[in-house]
Amino acid sequence: MSNPSRPDSPGANSLAEILSQPQCWIANLDEFSRKGTLEAVAARFPQGSEWIFIGCGSSYYVALSAAATMSRLTKLRARALPASEVLLYPDLALGEGRCVPVLISRSGMTSEVTAAAEMLKGRGVPTLAITCADGQLLQELASETIVLSKVDEKSTVMTRSFSTMLLALQALSAVIAGDSLFLSVLSTMARNAASTLQALPEKLRDFVFNHEFDDYVYLGQGPFYGLACEGGLKVTEMSVSYAQWFHTLEFRHGPKSIVGPETLLVFLLSETGLQAESEALQEMKSLGATTIAVTDRVDAVVRAASDLVIELQSGVPEFARLAPYLFVGQLLGLYTGLKKSLDPDSPRNLSRVVLLDERPRTKPEHVS
Repeated sequence: MSNPSRPDSPGANSLAEILSQPQCWIANLDEFSRKGTLEAVAARFPQGSEWIFIGCGSSYYVALSAAATMSRLTKLRARALPASEVLLYPDLALGEGRCVPVLISRSGMTSEVTAAAEMLKGRGVPTLAITCADGQLLQELASETIVLSKVDEKSTVMTRSFSTMLLALQALSAVIAGDSLFLSVLSTMARNAASTLQALPEKLRDFVFNHEFDDYVYLGQGPFYGLACEGGLKVTEMSVSYAQWFHTLEFRHGPKSIVGPETLLVFLLSETGLQAESEALQEMKSLGATTIAVTDRVDAVVRAASDLVIELQSGVPEFARLAPYLFVGQLLGLYTGLKKSLDPDSPRNLSRVVLLDERPRTKPEHVS
């Protein structure tokens, strides 16, 4: 196995970018507060609008968790959609009421997202974009843009860009809701996350190298479902492994037929649904699954039904601690790829940006 702590070895960029996340979160939250960025964005759009979060791949999974947070904090209707749905079925996707589309793209160049932005602009619909690259086409097309220019990755897959864009959209939701307490606990979470993350790489590396799996399944409910989707995608991208993702309780309805010791089930346990999700965890363990439980505080039931417990100990309410749940999926993907002698920084068949036409684009800048 290569050592990803060496800067020239496979996975080195991914590991460094995963470990840098708490610092990225703190820096961006502090900058938002200092500059009043999110207050200016919130003032740009009409109150009471429906919020529609739009992305592709990982950015769509950001959208799922961001929409859940917006709905929870503001009590406004909020949805998440793949950009392809907006393009192919715009009337079904957008409806007839007043809405604020939020276009999510790390590069600011993703073809389907920029095409959706172009279509919405043609319809006269004001849009918000969030991206990690300044001066790209998406920024030109959107009415307002949040640019996180210091979180883009050198590696192909999204890690810190995902979590920081999610955190920025959660903070925007708090500003729209006038919830200063939520903003405060987001900052607390970001500062506490560094110590949580410190012990995880060695723990997850040892787990990966001591087990063999044929299937990977990520499970989550509510705001955690988007994180489960992203966890499954990370192990697929970084290790060329077969992964699936489901709402936790839906896994009982047919998919549990694959359960066995060679199936790894990663449970992202919520606070709201803990009892029901713990029962599902116990059931799958009784069927022979290998299980990881990710939770803020572990209890005896969860510990007994888990082969590995990741206890985050964030000390903040449920919706404010979504971002640290991403660590497990990112590190599992990284170490599974290294175990298979792959380079998680540059997975096969993938590029940093999906471009579907020949229109010239400005090259995105990387930030070390």
